[in-house]
Amino acid sequence: MTQSNNYKAGPLAAVASLLFGAALWGVIWYPYRLLEAGGLPGVMATLLTYAIALILAVLLFRIRLRGCRVDGWLVAIALSSGACNLGYVLATLHGEIVRVLLLFYLAPFWTVLLARMLLAEQSGKIGLAVVGMSLAGAAIMLWRPELGAPWPGNAAEWLAMATGFLFALSNVLIRRADHYSIEFKSVAVFVGVIALALPLLALNDWDRTQWPNGTTTWLAITVGALLVLANVLVQYGLTRMTASRAIVMLTFELPVAACASWLLAGEAMGPAEWSGGLLIVLAGVTSARLEA
Repeated sequence: MTQSNNYKAGPLAAVASLLFGAALWGVIWYPYRLLEAGGLPGVMATLLTYAIALILAVLLFRIRLRGCRVDGWLVAIALSSGACNLGYVLATLHGEIVRVLLLFYLAPFWTVLLARMLLAEQSGKIGLAVVGMSLAGAAIMLWRPELGAPWPGNAAEWLAMATGFLFALSNVLIRRADHYSIEFKSVAVFVGVIALALPLLALNDWDRTQWPNGTTTWLAITVGALLVLANVLVQYGLTRMTASRAIVMLTFELPVAACASWLLAGEAMGPAEWSGGLLIVLAGVTSARLEA
């Protein structure tokens, strides 16, 4: 994402990194549910795992982090990405995985609007098609006759929509702040999550006597390591591929999450989710043509 707009195609390594990173995000919700079952509620589990990720990233990337200076762009990336990651965990903990992720991947719709405002990118007719398909997909998926309007049905779904907006915003900001390295921006994400989770934890009624046991602790360490890997992989792909193509690669998370939610959580998709989700994925594919 930090490449110029005349970049035409990403190398195979960039595509593979985005696909693998998306696959990790498609299953990482399950360890968080295990952490919650082990006595760590969502905010505390997020804070702990991202603190572990931050420590690991600083140790691994300490040489690349030297001499970097913080500016307003990096702060904006940290806050938007931090809110996105924290919201993602909370939404997947308390909502149906596939519905949450389909709403999250309204990101192509938000990306078209934000890229126009922040990057002065002209989307034209293709951009309008992306907007139309995204909104149509969301309306079909969310339509409830008893409510009379296609609104999210619970707090987790509203959070998923907001998180998708923050995901698009952070991607656009990452593309704008191309003077920072992948490693430094990854560390900024971890710092942002921790900075936002700490005040929420202070308002939480988590029982501090229920510290996790050995198994839960090792699971948290494993999740922290996976977060480092997933963020670096996605950052690598984003810096070597245009935003519109990257969002197509990242939608690979949807089928992975659908299979994982069916196998691990017993969730299934109905006709509305399939048809609405198809339109949202098509919006992501269509957005890849924006670079033309």
